[in-house]
Amino acid sequence: MNTQATAHTGQASAGPLPRSLKELGAMSVRHTPDHRLHEERLAALMTLLPQWTTADAGIQRSFSFDDYHGTMAFVNAVAWLAHRGDHHPDLQVGYNRCTVRWSTHSAGGITLKDLICAAQVEALQCPPA
Repeated sequence: MNTQATAHTGQASAGPLPRSLKELGAMSVRHTPDHRLHEERLAALMTLLPQWTTADAGIQRSFSFDDYHGTMAFVNAVAWLAHRGDHHPDLQVGYNRCTVRWSTHSAGGITLKDLICAAQVEALQCPPA
């Protein structure tokens, strides 16, 4: 995907969009620039993540589990993804639930990195067929 910054806004400019959640999740987090997404581009990409919401310059989703063990297994898997991509979410963890929130603080908003990471978290819930 070709992502460039516009000189006056620091936001990511248009380029080809991934066509599926799988394609989005397969992108490299480490090699993606930290440029905030334009609202139109963000809206188009969010259609690939219908269970995620935008709020306070980030994207988030809550997950439910049968028990604490399931919750912690998920949290550890998210931590592994975050470490691998060197991009870390805010997590709110309870006995049988976890809310994952991605935001790129250095960009002051949502970047392609956040959406790639969300797609990778989705793959933890729904393995590809």
